[in-house]
Amino acid sequence: MNRTTRAAFAVAVLTLVPAFALAQNMPMQPGDMPMDHSAHMSGGATAPSTKAFEGANARMHEGMAIPFSGNADVDFARGMIPHHQGAIDMARIELQYGKDPELKKLAEEIIKAQESEIAFLKAWLAKNAK
Repeated sequence: MNRTTRAAFAVAVLTLVPAFALAQNMPMQPGDMPMDHSAHMSGGATAPSTKAFEGANARMHEGMAIPFSGNADVDFARGMIPHHQGAIDMARIELQYGKDPELKKLAEEIIKAQESEIAFLKAWLAKNAK
C-alpha cells in the first residue's frame, strides 16, 4: 500500500468512525438489537499497548461527548478536535509499541496531519464560535 493510499484510508476511517459512534448512541428503535462489544475486549487485555489504547479510546469518547449547540459547523469542529486528538494518541501508541515500519510511518503522517487539522479547527472556532 503506497503512502497516498494509506493516508486516504486513514482519512476515510477517521471520517466514518464518528458517524458509527453517533449511530451507536442513538436511542434504540423497536426491533433493534443491543450491540455487544465484549468480544472486542478479549485477548491481549494485559498488554501495555492494550491498556494505552483503552485509555486513548476512553479519553477520545469522553471528549467527543460535547453539548450540541444546534450549529452544525460549531458542533463538527468541537467534536472533531477530540476525535483527531484520539487519532494522534493512537498513532503515538503505535510508535511506542508497534513493530511494522509501514504502520509506524503512517502513524507519523497521521500525527502531522491531525495536529494541523486540530490547529485549523481551534482557529476556526476562535473566529466563528460565539
